[in-house]
Amino acid sequence: MGNVEITTDPSRVDVDVVYRFLSESSYWAQDRSRETVERSVRHSLCFSVFAEGEQIGFARVVSDHAVFAYLMDVFILPEWRGKNLSKELMHTILAHPDLQGLQLFLLSTKDAHGLYAQFGFEPLERPEDLMVRST
Repeated sequence: MGNVEITTDPSRVDVDVVYRFLSESSYWAQDRSRETVERSVRHSLCFSVFAEGEQIGFARVVSDHAVFAYLMDVFILPEWRGKNLSKELMHTILAHPDLQGLQLFLLSTKDAHGLYAQFGFEPLERPEDLMVRST
């Protein structure tokens, strides 16, 4: 597997890899433009996973760094799955100094409940309290 590195250095995000995965392989972001992906990366705390010098995974957190955070766009490329890299990525995210002491850390998933439950995420107690504005 080689050495795996997870970094929050924004200059190391390979936007080509992120955009390609989101537009071709995700169920949640296939309609995002490259410009939108670039802008979302610029304005988020990004976690890039590298192996053998190539970006193989990604996640980003939108947060005020005090009260609230939202975890988004989490992926490990298919050929690298099954190596516990998503768990390593989650450990790194949750240990980040800017994300400590938050009152609310949200995410949305259709298929990875088991992964996130291992890190203390659970279904909303009162989902009816949340509202959304979609455009």
